[in-house]
Amino acid sequence: MVTPVNPPPLDRTWPPSRPDGRRTPDPALPEGVRVRLLRMVHGDLRAAAELRARLTPRQAAGLDPLPTEPASLAPELLNRHRREIRSLPDDTRLLLLLAAADQYPVATHAFLRAVAAGRLDTRPLEAAETAGVAQATAGGVLFRDAWTRIAAYETASPADRRDAHRLLARVLRARGETPRRSWHRGAGALGPSVRLTAELRTAADQARAAGDHPLARALAERAATLSRDPREQSRLRNRAAGDAWQSGEGDRARRLAAATDSDALNGVFALRAGNAAEAFDALLIAVARGGAEGAATRPEREGKREGEAPAAGARVTGTPRTPAPDHAVHLLARATEAAVYTGDLRRCREAAAVASRLGIVPHGTLGGLAAAFEGRYEDARDLLKAAAVRCGPGGDPTLLVHAGIAALMLGDHTRATTATVRAAASARARGATVIVAQAMEFRAYAEFWTGHPKAAETATADALWQAHATGQDNGACHLQAALAMFAALTGDEDVCRERAAAARSYALCHGLGLPAALAQWALAYLDLSSGRFAAAAARLRALAGFGPGHGHRAIRHLATPHYVEAAARSGDTRIARAAHADYDRWARAVRSADDLALSARCRALLAPGTEAVEHYRTALDLHAHGTRDFERARTELLFGGALRRLRRRTEARDHLHTALEAFESFGAPHCAAQARDELRALGTPVAATALPTAAAHLTAQQLMVARMAADGATNREIAVRLALSPRTIDHHLRGVFSRLGIRSRIELVRLLAEGEAS
Repeated sequence: MVTPVNPPPLDRTWPPSRPDGRRTPDPALPEGVRVRLLRMVHGDLRAAAELRARLTPRQAAGLDPLPTEPASLAPELLNRHRREIRSLPDDTRLLLLLAAADQYPVATHAFLRAVAAGRLDTRPLEAAETAGVAQATAGGVLFRDAWTRIAAYETASPADRRDAHRLLARVLRARGETPRRSWHRGAGALGPSVRLTAELRTAADQARAAGDHPLARALAERAATLSRDPREQSRLRNRAAGDAWQSGEGDRARRLAAATDSDALNGVFALRAGNAAEAFDALLIAVARGGAEGAATRPEREGKREGEAPAAGARVTGTPRTPAPDHAVHLLARATEAAVYTGDLRRCREAAAVASRLGIVPHGTLGGLAAAFEGRYEDARDLLKAAAVRCGPGGDPTLLVHAGIAALMLGDHTRATTATVRAAASARARGATVIVAQAMEFRAYAEFWTGHPKAAETATADALWQAHATGQDNGACHLQAALAMFAALTGDEDVCRERAAAARSYALCHGLGLPAALAQWALAYLDLSSGRFAAAAARLRALAGFGPGHGHRAIRHLATPHYVEAAARSGDTRIARAAHADYDRWARAVRSADDLALSARCRALLAPGTEAVEHYRTALDLHAHGTRDFERARTELLFGGALRRLRRRTEARDHLHTALEAFESFGAPHCAAQARDELRALGTPVAATALPTAAAHLTAQQLMVARMAADGATNREIAVRLALSPRTIDHHLRGVFSRLGIRSRIELVRLLAEGEAS
């Protein structure tokens, strides 16, 4: 069995350094393009530099897909490797070809069996070992790197390649090897073949059902090449594009889809990397047109093929042919996501009307959002609850993400976390890696509310890289906004502003109201936790006035408790009272302990003098049954401050100490500082809390920077990895050294090691 060769780890610090050690700037290359470019060239910096120079302006801007074929990625590097392969003896090249055909572009693990069946002598591989090109192992052949493997295959003549594929197909006879045998049979074909096209199409269906989307993509793409029927070619490329997208090959998916006319695929691509409003329109048209194209965007096995779709440009009216129900539900779920991203929840009502007209029962999240927009909160609650409970393990990952969204709307953060974690696990099991980062987008909200910023920030930063790598720049924008929110909570002001600015700049260009609103909320929360109440109120008041693509009704609603606090503490409560009235109606409808607690807190903030005390007590009683630990700490802080002003010193001190301990455990220094200020106003001495480890002194972002610095990364390398500026990293390291009382990286390594050991 051959040892598959994995590409080297991606160097996230590209562009490469100059001889003086400074990194070559490339300000024109967006982060998503940079990450995908590195992934495309298997992390090889020489190939990356060559490909970067060959990109068109539209490719460099991320508007057109990157090249995907090796010959167009780095032809000069590939030619150098080819010359190296050609210098080897013929028998050596033949064995390397056989090994490469077994691994590239599909790994089939049949090299040793093929050697035995062909009675080949493996001793010529010694010449490859001597040249440093490859080495023989117990499992087969291990190439020096991915480009050497590609060169070993590309250097051979077409006839020799066909012979290698036919030999490999001959030995793939074991149970479960049918799709890979079909791949080699197709690769060994001389030209178009109806029989082989049918065989490859069936094999692609089998691979797709098994969750092997990369194999399904290769089979469907090869079947399209061997087909004589233009319509069949279009259908096969459509399915290949869907498989490429599911497996995280965004650029290949977009190139394949360009040869088809699929509203469903174009809608999904626009949803994750284009204009969200255009995505909604394309997805809704795909539902109404009723083709089978929706199957290509699903991570499950496809159903029956539908009939021909109406002409392009058909309006969503009349009585069009209805897609298979599961495909239609999936497309409506995607249209719901588009409506959520734009912030124009009127579109949910429009999608629900189309579903009703076509006799389709959509996922409850769609109906719930439409009902909420219309103010039918009890109906919204029932529909969202029906959607939220559908979070069992192993379900459709897209619908699990929607279950998480529904749970978030209901204030059920435990269920939201469960649904999104299961969505990511189900996506991995089905080979739909593209959905993993998306699940993390909504998991971040639950992690924020429940007070787990450090772990969540690390996971979100990794999901940000995954979103960029898989071509989901809209999702990356949402994750940037989530990281801004975490930075606001942990007091990283520079990072919060930098990430919020990046998210808002991208969001406003792509009609993404959700990340734009979340970034604005992050900045407002930073103001609120820093005592800049008038500034926070102004930001949140503006958030309420944003239109679709700029703001978001749901985010405005979730931010209501913070707006009421900011408005009350800055002396402007008129609009805050109206906002609280609507929030209270929602809280009473969904009966969430957390929402009811926050509504009671709002009522306390708006009440005069001693009247507020009972409302605060009610809020804390309700918090005891909820999961928003961070908001409970803020209620303790506000209650303690109110009691201090009422001269109830002992009770105030107890609540303020509770708040201070909670904020320190969450790593929220600004909020902790507010609690200390209140305690000092009581005349209570406040000593710095003794923290058990060096890591406990740092915010989540500072800890990430410190660990990378301790591992030997330069400031510029850390900046590229975290998508921040070197100036911000410099600021972080100064803060790390100051908080830990150290002066060198050597001391930093020692302190972090001691903390991990303890």
